Amino acid sequence: MKNNSIDEAAQIIKNGGLVAFPTETVYGLGANALNPFAVAKIFELKERPTFDPLIVHIASFDDLKTLSTDVSENVMRLVKHFWPGPLTIVLPKSSIVPDIVSSGLDTVGIRMPNNPIALDLIRKSNCPIAAPSANKFGQLSPVNASHVKKQLPDVDYILDGGNTSVGIESTIVSIEGDTCQLLRPGFITLEDIENALPNTFVFNNSKPGKLVSPGLLKSHYSPKKPLYILNDSIRNLPEYSGLILHGGNNSLYTAQKVIYTSQTFNKIEITANLFASLHEMEEDESVKTIYIEPVEEKGLGIAIMDRVKKAAYQYNNSSN
Repeated sequence: MKNNSIDEAAQIIKNGGLVAFPTETVYGLGANALNPFAVAKIFELKERPTFDPLIVHIASFDDLKTLSTDVSENVMRLVKHFWPGPLTIVLPKSSIVPDIVSSGLDTVGIRMPNNPIALDLIRKSNCPIAAPSANKFGQLSPVNASHVKKQLPDVDYILDGGNTSVGIESTIVSIEGDTCQLLRPGFITLEDIENALPNTFVFNNSKPGKLVSPGLLKSHYSPKKPLYILNDSIRNLPEYSGLILHGGNNSLYTAQKVIYTSQTFNKIEITANLFASLHEMEEDESVKTIYIEPVEEKGLGIAIMDRVKKAAYQYNNSSN
């Protein structure tokens, strides 16, 4: 089902159903975050393991203090600086947050999306909304409604808000006192966070380990076709290869299909077009294998390569 009535979608959330909706990052698969039975449907539809916690989306700053037992001055600095926006903050959770949302942890990830449809849906649902990306677990993140329909045709409702503007999942941080950990890189960079938190030690801990937030598995965001990262040792692409470039020279390779995310290595353009390009390659029957150009792992490039490496992880040990 696909429609554009926020009122109808909100009623489905109130009734314990699931709604796919746009945010500025990717499309989310939402349920009433305070209803454990509704949240369980998210895990079932996505085929997501219950050890992987969910992010709770809010539309009011008051909800932050309702969902968390410790909203410090540093948290408020980040909130005032980046919300609404693509930043998730992992905080000690209050007793009203069901254990299924946090995978049994005593913390919960919270963010306020910068998308009018998402904010209106949360307000009209009259509850915070738990929402991972609206896809099958481990597969490509959806950046438009057609991507949702392709992977989750049985979802109760899809709110179509067009293409997302950011194109990758939110940055995730955890704050304890005067220390801030970057758990998952995103559009908001480590440097952005450092600038917003003077006199605070900010460090990168976005390595696979204990799953205190989403997006920490080694393999994630993967297309259904083999994906390889271009390097100097790859000179000749196999027949029926798709090539995703960010500004490089396509005359160096012979490919069945070439897609540019950017003509000039513009990292904001690359971020916005990354998953859409992978979806297009996945859907093209003439393409059997996908190759993607890397970017410099600096600034926003860290988040881009985080997604690319995880998308290609399961094919890393295969021969080219």
